[in-house]
Amino acid sequence: MKSDIQIQQDVMDQLKWEPDLNAAEIGVGVRNGIVTLSGIVDTYSKKIAAEDAAKKIAGVRAVAEDIQVGMSPTYRKTDTEIADAVLFALRWNTSIPDQKIKVKVEDGVVSLEGEMEWDYQRNEAKQAVEKLAGVSRINNYISVRPSVKPVNVKEQITAALIRSATIDSEKIAVETDGGKVILRGKVRSIAEREDAENAAWAAPGVNSVENDLVVEEEEFAF
Repeated sequence: MKSDIQIQQDVMDQLKWEPDLNAAEIGVGVRNGIVTLSGIVDTYSKKIAAEDAAKKIAGVRAVAEDIQVGMSPTYRKTDTEIADAVLFALRWNTSIPDQKIKVKVEDGVVSLEGEMEWDYQRNEAKQAVEKLAGVSRINNYISVRPSVKPVNVKEQITAALIRSATIDSEKIAVETDGGKVILRGKVRSIAEREDAENAAWAAPGVNSVENDLVVEEEEFAF
């Protein structure tokens, strides 16, 4: 099993490996496999990149992210400029029915509201905004309301988990209640946990996913 010191070093090395990050700006603490990131970066996209980098590391059970966005003059924009850029980005993304999304910007914080038919559309909307200059945080309040009724959801999700090369389906139990899905069991990494959740969201008719999967501690042979 990896020690916290080993995990900390691996996360720090991964931050140095990411070309768009300055690892010196980001502090890394680890306790019982839980990584805490701190510091100040100049764009919201770097904040997300640091979190994604930590999730790639074996042995990381969870990521607590406390990075602040301290906007430099180069990236500082007015709320009106940010709102215009958000609307433009949403309008030009063909995966997003932008007419269903309401946008609010206050002190660089972008709030998205509305209803989408699929979870991937909700994620696409957030990702379209993440790299815009001037954004300090995103509140994604978009909900999922499918147009189709859930049919054989459990069987479809179970089959998708079995097909996946990145998921150990034998350790995951799927429970359903109408359009609600609950995932229980153990996974080997945060990435696997997210892959399982994405597989559940992809089933037609799903309107919510409760991800109770736990990242288990790995045993390492020496």
